[in-house]
Amino acid sequence: MPQSSYLALLLIGLLGGTHCVVMCGGIVGALSMGTPASFTLHLAYNLGRMVSYATAGAIAGAVGEASVALSGQLPLRAFLYLLANLMLIALGLYLMGVTRALAFSERFGQKLWRHLQPLSRPYLPARRVAQAFPLGLLWGWLPCGLVYSALATALTSGSALNGAGLMLAFGAGTLPNLLLAGLLAARLQTYARLPAVRIASGLLVLGFGVWGLIGLIRLVLRT
Repeated sequence: MPQSSYLALLLIGLLGGTHCVVMCGGIVGALSMGTPASFTLHLAYNLGRMVSYATAGAIAGAVGEASVALSGQLPLRAFLYLLANLMLIALGLYLMGVTRALAFSERFGQKLWRHLQPLSRPYLPARRVAQAFPLGLLWGWLPCGLVYSALATALTSGSALNGAGLMLAFGAGTLPNLLLAGLLAARLQTYARLPAVRIASGLLVLGFGVWGLIGLIRLVLRT
């Protein structure tokens, strides 16, 4: 697995943070339900979320590995890589507000979330790390087009271990924005909604997708 893939997902998580703040900033506030902002509690939320991302990445990586093993190497691997980069392009456009193309993926994930959401009630309001961490684990399965775009890349990783590592890198990229969202929620949400911020972030994520497609075209032309 190229080291650049980990860096790319780290940066995508960081650049996509504007989406995270807008979509999840209210959730972060709701989790504590009016209790004083605590760095330790918000860190526990986010570490739980990252563990769920890593679990989902491991599943995606294992599925991708099994699929390639069953149906031959290059054709399916190329298709998965194409899918991953098209998802990044769609995500870039989504962040810029050009299209709602990823909304379908969030609607799909809502079916799973309906079953998981009631499990959060015993931990609310979260006043201890032992309550915050399980809430983060559940939060990690919240329907999100940004997460699904990252999972599409994990699908191409070739193994469960690589898939988990990629999603951990992605989660680490989202960490600064969501930690700040918990501690400075209203102020940061106003910043994240600025058109210039969303357009700049979207263009950079879109650029990663285009860069990946160019690499795929070069690989196909060489074979």
